[in-house]
Amino acid sequence: MSAAPALSADVPAPPSRSMAQRAPDLLVWGAVLVLLLVAFKPVEMDHFAKLFTNSENMRQYGAELLKPDFTDWRLYVDKMWLTVQIAMWGTFLAVIIAVPFGLACAKNVSPAWIQQPMRLLMNLLRSIPDLVLGTLFLVAVGLGPFAGVMALAINTGAVLAKLFSEAVESIDKGPVEGVRATGANRLHEIVWGVIPQVAPHWTSYALYRFESNSRSATVLGLIGAGGIGQLLFETMNAFDYHRLSAIVIVIIVAVTLIDLLSQAMRSRLM
Repeated sequence: MSAAPALSADVPAPPSRSMAQRAPDLLVWGAVLVLLLVAFKPVEMDHFAKLFTNSENMRQYGAELLKPDFTDWRLYVDKMWLTVQIAMWGTFLAVIIAVPFGLACAKNVSPAWIQQPMRLLMNLLRSIPDLVLGTLFLVAVGLGPFAGVMALAINTGAVLAKLFSEAVESIDKGPVEGVRATGANRLHEIVWGVIPQVAPHWTSYALYRFESNSRSATVLGLIGAGGIGQLLFETMNAFDYHRLSAIVIVIIVAVTLIDLLSQAMRSRLM
């Protein structure tokens, strides 16, 4: 067997970084490691061994879940469809909220005196959990899916506003300057120079959030916002693990189908 050819003398050596250049990275990762060590006890990571010492309890619970009861499958499907509708309307309203606020948060579109307050407002709304928002709307409109729709709309609208603004800030300035050169006003610059560039990204973000909202809407059932989540928690409280297993399977199938549909739609946008 012939020997492998020697590397050419003109092949550049791999780039090397000095200790001064690597120091910031080392500090960051060192800080992350320190934080993990500090958080070890508070999050009770020392209980990890119990996953094996108490495995018999897990096996018994798992055995119950392996016997799903689909007697009321029509009810499960109907409640899951209601959950999907909550997610659809929540996401739709969120996009309506996110478009103007996303533009207002973009530093290359809005002046600082608008951009900074809008960013603070979006940060505030993103920080409020869905369950808290849902409870707030339950007080106003009572039990039912509308409270879940509004909770998802507000929280998701704030999240999408951030994503939309970041997409706007990364656009190519050329088309905007071309529109401006025609004597168009600021609104025309946004409509004809900004929106066409960011529309595929915005649609992709909205589809992704719709997937997430399909799961979040399930959790909102905990506070009485309707959908399959409410049925799920009622079944858990009744310790009816056979029905619980069937409900979980319906949720998994529905979320998987939504994910596949969303992936197919996103692939056509790119």
